[in-house]
Amino acid sequence: MKNLPEVKLGIVAVSRDCFPIELSQNRKNRVVEECNKKGLSITNIETIIENEGDVLKALKEIKDKRVNSLVIYLGNFGPEGPTSLLAQKFEGPVMVCAAGEETGKDLFNGRGDAYCGFLSLCYNLGLRNVRVYIPHYPVGIPSEIVDMIKEFIPIARSILALKKLKIFSFGPRPQDFYTMHAPIKPLYDLGIAIMENSELDLYDIFKKAENDSRVSQIAEDMRKELGVGNRYPELITKLAQYEVALIDFMEKNLGASEFGIFANKCWPSFERYFGFVPCYVNSRLAARGIPVSCESDIYGALSEYMIYAVCELPVTLLDVNNTVPYDLIEESKDKIKGYKFTDLFMGFHCGNTPSSCLLDYSIKYQLIMHRLMEPGKEPDITRGTLEGRLKPGEVLIFRLHSTPDAKLISYIAEGEVLDIDPKSFGGIGIIAIKEMARFYRYILLEKKFPHHTAVGFKHVGKYIYETLKLLGVKEIYYPLPEGVYYEGENPFNYKTLS
Repeated sequence: MKNLPEVKLGIVAVSRDCFPIELSQNRKNRVVEECNKKGLSITNIETIIENEGDVLKALKEIKDKRVNSLVIYLGNFGPEGPTSLLAQKFEGPVMVCAAGEETGKDLFNGRGDAYCGFLSLCYNLGLRNVRVYIPHYPVGIPSEIVDMIKEFIPIARSILALKKLKIFSFGPRPQDFYTMHAPIKPLYDLGIAIMENSELDLYDIFKKAENDSRVSQIAEDMRKELGVGNRYPELITKLAQYEVALIDFMEKNLGASEFGIFANKCWPSFERYFGFVPCYVNSRLAARGIPVSCESDIYGALSEYMIYAVCELPVTLLDVNNTVPYDLIEESKDKIKGYKFTDLFMGFHCGNTPSSCLLDYSIKYQLIMHRLMEPGKEPDITRGTLEGRLKPGEVLIFRLHSTPDAKLISYIAEGEVLDIDPKSFGGIGIIAIKEMARFYRYILLEKKFPHHTAVGFKHVGKYIYETLKLLGVKEIYYPLPEGVYYEGENPFNYKTLS
C-alpha cells in the first residue's frame, strides 16, 4: 500500500499576443523533448494561452488528459491576466517557470523577454491571491527547466495527498498532554478530513478481527521481519489481529478521501484491555506509508505524512527527549565530528519506528509503562514495543502545528543521527543539529511547540518548506547560524566579564 497519489504532470505554454506564438510553442516542445530524454513523464498541452478563451480550452484539454499537476511555462513575455486566471482555475498544484534566451545570434525575433513578463505575472497572481510554486531561479534553457520540474514533483505529490487525506483518531486526547489538544479547524482549512472515534470503537474493531483469515498471514510476515528479535512469539497473533483491525477500518471508512493515517491513544487504558502496547504495529504501518502517531497526536501524524509524501521513505514520531551526558560525549569524541555538545540531543519513543530505520531491533516491553502498570511483575500487558538504535545518517525533524487560536506554525531542521550507542531503551538515537541549543530555546520553547516531532531520514527540508508556502503557512522556523539572532534572543548572552 503506497498511500500516496500519482503525480500526472502537464505543461502549458503562454504567449503574449505581440510576441510570436511560435516562439513559446517551440520552446515548450523542446522542454517536453528534454523531459523525454531524461525519463520524465509529462503531458504536452497543445493549447497555447494568449487570452481568456484559450484558458477555457486549455482547462478542458488538461481535464481530458487527466493532468493533476500543472507547469505553466512562459515561452515569451506571456499575458499576465490569462496566465494568472489559468493558475487560479486549475484545481491542482501549479508551478510557474520561464524561458531564458538561448543564443546571442537571434535577439530580435528570437527574444522572448520572459524574464520581464514573470514580474508582471507575479503581481497579477497577487491580485488573484493565488499561490504557486516558483523555483529558486525560475528562468532557464530547456535542460534547466526539466531540473526545476523534477524539484516540483515531490511538492506536487504532497499537496495532492493532503487534499485527499483523512486522519482517523481513536481515543480522547490525553489529559496530561495538553499540547496535543491543538484545534482541528486548520485541518479543514487545508482540505483534510478527520474522523474521531472512541477507544471503545477501537476495541470493538479489534475483537471483530479475531477470526479474520488475514491474521495468520500477517503474523507470519511479522515473524519474518523480526527474526531473532521475536522475543515474545506468543504475542504475535494479537499484534497481527490489531494490524488487520486498523487496516480494515481505514479501507472501510475512507469515504470521499483516498489516503489515510492514524492518531491513536495508546495508554494507559489501552494495555489493560488489549493486553499489549501497539508500538510494533504502528511501526509496521509507518513503513507502509500509514503513520500512526502516539497519544492521539493529530498534527504529529500529519507532519509524519508530509515528510513521507515528499520522500516516499519510512518516517517516525519521536520525543525531543533528553540531553546527552558529558561522560557519553567524552567516550565518543571521535564520532561527534565538529558538533558542540549543545548541538546534541536524544530522540526517543517507545517503539514505533520502522525496522528499516533501526539497528539491532527486537520486540521488548515498554519500561515506563511497566513501572506504572506492572511494578515488580514480569512484563505482560506492556509488551509490544519495537526497540533499537536509530541508523546513523541523514535526519530531519519537522512539525506542523496549530496554536490555541488556530494559526498554523511550523519548524524544519536538518541534521544527522550519529553513530553512537545511546545506552538506553526504546527506539532511540543521538541526533546532531547545528545550533540546536538556540533553536530549542528560541523556537521550540518560545513558540510553544509540543515535545513530539516528526522524523524523516533524508534531507528533504527544501520540499517541505515549499509545500508549507503553498499551503499558506506564514510562520516557518528553522535553525539560524551563530551570530544571526532569533526574535527575542538576548544578543548580550555571549559576552563575558573580563
